[in-house]
Amino acid sequence: MPQQRQAFQAPAGTRDVLAPDSARWEALVVAFGRQVERAGYGLILSPVFEETGVFVRGMGEGTDVVSKEMYEFRDKGDRHLALRPEGTASVVRAFVQHRPPVVWKAWYVTPAFRYERPQAGRYRQHHQLGVEALGTEDPDLDVEVVTLASRFFAELGLSRVELKVNSMGDANCRPAYIESLRAYLEEHQDELCDEHRERYAANPLRVLDCKDEACVRATANAPRLLESLCGPCAGHFGRVRSGLEALGVEYTIDHRLVRGFDYYTRTAFEFAALALEAAQNGIGGGGRYDGLVEALGGPPTPGIGFAIGIERLLQACDAEGAFPTPATTLDAFVVDLTGGAAARDITDELRTAGLRADRAFDRRSARAQLKAADRSGAELALIVGPDEAAAGTVTVHWLRAEREEERVPRHEVAKAVRDALERARS
Repeated sequence: MPQQRQAFQAPAGTRDVLAPDSARWEALVVAFGRQVERAGYGLILSPVFEETGVFVRGMGEGTDVVSKEMYEFRDKGDRHLALRPEGTASVVRAFVQHRPPVVWKAWYVTPAFRYERPQAGRYRQHHQLGVEALGTEDPDLDVEVVTLASRFFAELGLSRVELKVNSMGDANCRPAYIESLRAYLEEHQDELCDEHRERYAANPLRVLDCKDEACVRATANAPRLLESLCGPCAGHFGRVRSGLEALGVEYTIDHRLVRGFDYYTRTAFEFAALALEAAQNGIGGGGRYDGLVEALGGPPTPGIGFAIGIERLLQACDAEGAFPTPATTLDAFVVDLTGGAAARDITDELRTAGLRADRAFDRRSARAQLKAADRSGAELALIVGPDEAAAGTVTVHWLRAEREEERVPRHEVAKAVRDALERARS
């Protein structure tokens, strides 16, 4: 007896998304695109891998994503490449390469890859929705970007979402703040978590981003970024806040909010789903990155954007009972008892007319075909037996409702299905 071959599984930290769950993903992406395109954002499609330097230069060599989590490889041309760990750097690289008119607005949906410990709502291949807007440092653009995300969550039916904002300053005021924070952390070094006890000096801002209780307690009285902002940064953040308030977008100031990548300047923001556990409730975030275009070889160009994690967002929707899986049932299932071409022809006719239709294959028995029709979730079974074939008719049989069967002319089957469904739904 031949040995059975081992069946492959999806790699650790990844998963397959099948129907009907995939229909929910599709509906989510469509809803997002519809909303941001109303604000002038166009879809961008870019390679899922880039030269590694795009992410090293863009995100920062010392970040955990770059130093520990990127999927890197060399191709057959000995080029050093990496799978995309996030969306912003690739969009900015495309901006530098193609130099579109500014102000340039783009949105994307993409897989992202990070080698990290899988946990609820977090995978080694996860998926992001996001927007990027480049070409102006006007704080009204910050307000627009934050508001787009806020309105999107509301459109999905989420009511327990908290918006947290902060300003990270810029190259004029942040260095002095970092030095004051480094001095504070040196005094409290023994109170930090094991990881940051040795690493705090290299990048003190990482300690503020640490979720370990030891670091949270140790930094409770640390210097605050907002108290160290220069005049222009303070004025910019003030206008962002007043703009959000004018549009009725509620927010809280989070003095620990610094974001995880080196490219962020000034406005930083995150959205937390309060229906999820605190350690895993981040569903999206972003901020301003006024030096990133220049870091990737372009002219000085300000920009701002955000990304939303699809897996975590759907988890939040589940927790609130929001954005249910859309109905994807078939309109009709064709049951052909003649062994001829009726199922093929009628199914094609229905689909051409814009109806959702399927059929059985392999010339199965009447009983098997009717079972398949029931399992398909179709509203109607369209039965063609010897009598119908001889009379040039089709029997319309309801599968989900107590309604009388009816025979309709074969050449009017698409109209009959549409009329029957409209009557049932009216």
